[in-house]
Amino acid sequence: MTETIRIESDNLVVAVSSLGAEMQSLCHKGGRSFLWSGDPAWWSGRSPILFPIVGKAPDDMVEISGRPFPMKQHGFARRSTFTLVDKGQGFCRHRLGASNETKASYPFEFTLELEHRLDRNRLTVTATVSNRDPAPMPYGVGFHPAFAWPLPGGESRPHRIVLDNGAEPPLFRLSNGLLSPQPYTSPFAEGSLELSPALFADGAMIFPEGAGTGLTYGIEGGPTLRFAFDNLPNLALWQKPGAPFLCIEPWHGMAALAGDTAELAERPFTTLLAGGQDARYGFSVELPA
Repeated sequence: MTETIRIESDNLVVAVSSLGAEMQSLCHKGGRSFLWSGDPAWWSGRSPILFPIVGKAPDDMVEISGRPFPMKQHGFARRSTFTLVDKGQGFCRHRLGASNETKASYPFEFTLELEHRLDRNRLTVTATVSNRDPAPMPYGVGFHPAFAWPLPGGESRPHRIVLDNGAEPPLFRLSNGLLSPQPYTSPFAEGSLELSPALFADGAMIFPEGAGTGLTYGIEGGPTLRFAFDNLPNLALWQKPGAPFLCIEPWHGMAALAGDTAELAERPFTTLLAGGQDARYGFSVELPA
């Protein structure tokens, strides 16, 4: 049975579902809502966790040490029911462990914990992956949160992404869901990108390297969200053209390269976690006061 947990700080309220440990809402106590509503007319997701792959696999199959396994786009965690393992007023922690069902597509003893934590105007989401097997475990992990576009109070005003590092990272695109190897000229100019639905006519914009560890999303002189990323070197931006949301997606892992191997360990930016070890990944977002 799906259960929704509510956590709050002095200023913010967040709801998290046990299905996928997925955040369902992110609101100021005054009523302003910053997370996408999940309207299925556009896209029913809100903030899914991507594990044990990010993106798509050729023919929805991965190979692990040469053995084929079925694996849908973005993996199975977002469709799995997590267990609530800890909760306080300002945080909650959910866990997914290996089962007969997960081993049918991913034959490893793992745990994946998702923590949502509030501190005043900041939300921090942390994923901890643990390898309970003695052998190394390959995987990708990523976050896929969708935020309101336009932001509350920013209607009819241009929105921008501004990279903290001021870089102009090369752009990559997907071909039939797989990563094309050919880079495109960066759409950023000195770290700044004015958003337009036309940017997404060819699907997600993917920046494997160079986007840095933080950015802002919002309006010059208006409402702005400030992001920081931990152990998440890849960035994707996505909107269904014309939809009232923008996905800001920090990842550690990528879709398989078009025309390349289906071997999970050889996908771009795959982590190979040693037996008995843990790894942490996270992002934070600070909302306007």
